[in-house]
Amino acid sequence: MCGALIALLAVAGCDSSAEPDAAPNTSTAQASSTAQASSTAPATSTAPATSTSGAKTSPGTSSARPSTTSSAKPNLGAPQVLARNIDVPWGLAFLPGGDALVGERDTGRILRLTPGSAPRQAYQVPGVAASGEGGLLGLAVSPTFAKDNLVYAYYTGEQDNRIVRFRLGAGTPDVIFDGIAKAGFHNGGRIAFGPDGMLYVGTGDAGDTQRSQDRSSPNGKILRLTPNGAPAPGNPTAGSPVYSFGHRNVQGLAWDSAGRLFATEFGQNQLDEVNLIKPGRNYGWPLVEGSGNTDGGRFTNPLVTWSTGEASPSGMAIAGNTAYVAALRGERLWTVPLNGEAAGTPRAELLGRYGRLRTVVTAPDGSLWVTTSNTDGRGDAQDDDDRILRFPAR
Repeated sequence: MCGALIALLAVAGCDSSAEPDAAPNTSTAQASSTAQASSTAPATSTAPATSTSGAKTSPGTSSARPSTTSSAKPNLGAPQVLARNIDVPWGLAFLPGGDALVGERDTGRILRLTPGSAPRQAYQVPGVAASGEGGLLGLAVSPTFAKDNLVYAYYTGEQDNRIVRFRLGAGTPDVIFDGIAKAGFHNGGRIAFGPDGMLYVGTGDAGDTQRSQDRSSPNGKILRLTPNGAPAPGNPTAGSPVYSFGHRNVQGLAWDSAGRLFATEFGQNQLDEVNLIKPGRNYGWPLVEGSGNTDGGRFTNPLVTWSTGEASPSGMAIAGNTAYVAALRGERLWTVPLNGEAAGTPRAELLGRYGRLRTVVTAPDGSLWVTTSNTDGRGDAQDDDDRILRFPAR
């Protein structure tokens, strides 16, 4: 309900053509399209089942490293198919014991997946109004899950996009932030807890490009919230949830081992991006797409750009000094070498092997999990789509 507050803050506040979203960020380095397919035949597969589980305790707050960072390097030549026939998997987050939660965009179901076992339903998010790119989107597990059993979800409802939290397996979800404008596209939706224990939220412009530069709107932003949904202390403007602005549609958030935040963005017709996110920075949309005139430092240029046909980047994870970016329209996994605040030449992996890739997350054991997105209405779905893939750590 903090979303309602943002209208009062007139400060820095509380597949576009081919795919949705994008906007500028810091640094340089143009992406190259080295198409190198990696991997072998899939192993260990399962299929969805029905129902289970949860626990109880009471809400808490605070800090843990994000699950999107690992020091291990995944072996992209040793894939395993952990699950098949999942209905548009979008959000993916890990529980402390290593099980994964996978959200189905169109059904609103959250599945619990233990490697070697069939997925089973863990929760049904009520009120999901799936349409176009909207539905059940990002998932995040509370940093204090062992105490509070809380899971967070970003979803499209009848009136808006909103963030809720609930105890896994039982209970009615509590709305912690609402009022994020919705549309058939550009809904953003990625959520993740950062190293500081705060909840970061990537939103889209919902088709109204002017929202991205309007710091009183939560759309076209990266938001930084407390676990209760309030504007986090230390944000660029006190009392505002806005951490950075000038974004088109953010669907990937990941931190490196030094705590630097990186984000992916969909471009409109020309260039997709990876941005290094710094508090209070303006990433330029809709005035700039890709790298361009920073207007004397008013705008921040991206670290990496691709043509929209090569990428349409959604999820992102970081392992060691490499960022892994899932490409929808590009149907590949991009690996991007990172060197502090700079990026090297990206390399394409898994090109065309699995179709559209939506989400990529590093697991507690150092493996890399990737979801396909071929049943989302834009892909060439195979009989066993969509799939959850695992690439073990070397």
